Amino acid sequence: MNMLKLIFNRLLLSIPLLFAVTFLTFFLNSFAPTDLARTLLGADGTQEQYLELRTKLGLDQPLLMQYGDWVWKVLHGDLGVSYFTNESVSDLLNGRIGVTLSIMVGVLVVIVLVGVSLGVLSATRGGWLGKLLDAVSLLGLVFPSFFVALVYIVVFAVWLKWFPATGYTTLNQGFAPWAMSLILPILAVSTYFTSVVAKQTREAMSDVMRRDFIRALRASGLPEWKVVLQHGLRNASLPVITTLGLLMVNAMASAVFVERAFVLPGLGSLAVGAADQADVQLMLGCTLYFALLSVAINLLVDLSYGWLNPKVRA
Repeated sequence: MNMLKLIFNRLLLSIPLLFAVTFLTFFLNSFAPTDLARTLLGADGTQEQYLELRTKLGLDQPLLMQYGDWVWKVLHGDLGVSYFTNESVSDLLNGRIGVTLSIMVGVLVVIVLVGVSLGVLSATRGGWLGKLLDAVSLLGLVFPSFFVALVYIVVFAVWLKWFPATGYTTLNQGFAPWAMSLILPILAVSTYFTSVVAKQTREAMSDVMRRDFIRALRASGLPEWKVVLQHGLRNASLPVITTLGLLMVNAMASAVFVERAFVLPGLGSLAVGAADQADVQLMLGCTLYFALLSVAINLLVDLSYGWLNPKVRA
């Protein structure tokens, strides 16, 4: 019951966030140098046609009224229509979100499995592995994900020809081609974040493994792997999960640029295209979907707290 109350409270608190993020996007777009009506008409449009189109699109109304009209439609399940393609924004987003979710789930799996494993090994064994993690983290701060993506394309797609350089293969065409088209994008996004999770795991594990209850467990004859995994890692997991939640939100931003680098039909490339064309309806739809993904990530973090720590459930 407490967990259901936690979920309800978190969802309730996320509503102001959704309003704030979408309104900020709407407000900042009003300062864009491009005029949507003029762009749609082209250079041959007359002034009368321009004014008529502005009225038709509702661009002559105050900004708050335009935003309120959009919110009212969203509450009724209508995200509008793209100004440039005349396609439903919901259909465009739903057709792209699968690619982005595939990347994000893959990034999460790599970060958790590889990052946590390296962190545990670094805390229990130490040595050169810890120095390597520090070096990779430093390089990740210097070289962003889209640069890493370009390096991976050159090395693994052009030189070694292990993976396709660009493009996306749907799951309907087979699991292997689908996975091959996603491996490089997932690695490009997760490389830096994996090192950060590994460092956080190492620091948290090193602190826990020095505590008295760990010495008592070892003295009682408990196998070392149980001491490390069942007791050490569980007690060190809360700060790791906090870091993981923050990194996954940042990974969405990295995925936007990586999708462009690998020419993937995801939400990120759709959002960039909408921004280039000043397609307000599509931009707001993309913003709303990304905000919902952020809410889902934070909710999973909170649920993980409750699962790992009974005090949080209480």
